[in-house]
Amino acid sequence: MSSGSDLVPAERPARIPIARMRDVYRVGDVERRLDKLPAREHESLRATYERMLEKGPERFQVKPSGLPAMEHLYDELPNFHEVLDDLKRQLALCQDSRDALEITPMLLLGPPGIGKTHFARRVAQLLGTGLGFVSMSALTAGWVLSGASSQWKGARPGKIFETIVDGAYANPVMVVDEIDKARGEHAYDPLGALYGLLEHDTAQCFVDEFAEVSIDASQLVWVATANDERAIPEPILNRMNVFEVQAPDADAARAIALRLYRSIRAEHDWGQRFDDEPGDAVLGRLAGMAPREMRRAWMTAFGNARLAGRGALQLADVPEAGPRRNPIGFVN
Repeated sequence: MSSGSDLVPAERPARIPIARMRDVYRVGDVERRLDKLPAREHESLRATYERMLEKGPERFQVKPSGLPAMEHLYDELPNFHEVLDDLKRQLALCQDSRDALEITPMLLLGPPGIGKTHFARRVAQLLGTGLGFVSMSALTAGWVLSGASSQWKGARPGKIFETIVDGAYANPVMVVDEIDKARGEHAYDPLGALYGLLEHDTAQCFVDEFAEVSIDASQLVWVATANDERAIPEPILNRMNVFEVQAPDADAARAIALRLYRSIRAEHDWGQRFDDEPGDAVLGRLAGMAPREMRRAWMTAFGNARLAGRGALQLADVPEAGPRRNPIGFVN
């Protein structure tokens, strides 16, 4: 379903060195479905078909022109080296060839807050493609992924359809966050759609239950995250490369915390009011936190120091590790 000619999109040439146009659905299928709709009925479905015809079926199918620089990711994500090594191998296979980018679906296992979702976002940035995100802990029915029948009140397309059809890319990174937290409702299996989507051949003809038009989802780059693989069906595990990601060690945690300090300081004009480097004791305190907590802790510390009129952070500026809920309201 690919149309042939190579091009370089002008908006992000450094990020998207090579792109081909790929048809992700057939216009004729959409026109036939639209023609069959009864007049003055199914307005939401009609609008969906009209949007598909307006946007057209072509999307960018991108890949690096060569092996992309990844050293910064090894530095930024020191506990993901095994995953990065595997990603680099797969990127090497398609460099300097006409083959499309093909990444085996990956499952990142590990405790909360160690950077699994952040890693997925960085992969999308590395590849120069779009990003779709589904938090399975918030789902109660499988139709959120694959759409609900238009016969149901309030029905709409699923996340897979929306990410491909409404996006600009045929091969976006699709993040399925906390896949082990998926829970069903009655006869709905939240992971049911994944059995076909994670297989290249069947994903070429994925049918969203709302739109009922076949779309090509075979180029999606799948990144799933989980805390516990025991809650994930074996057929799903068998379709993915599974990586156990550990919390960063002490040295790696200090490096992550320091990099975050420098990054936050450089991103903001007010950062010029603070020291180039944090003190050793403050850095040590931050290194004891999970990577997810570090940015929030740095921002709180910067704010506390600014209120005190200081350019150097002190231990008292740093919040305690872990979530804290301050009481709101009157205290008797």
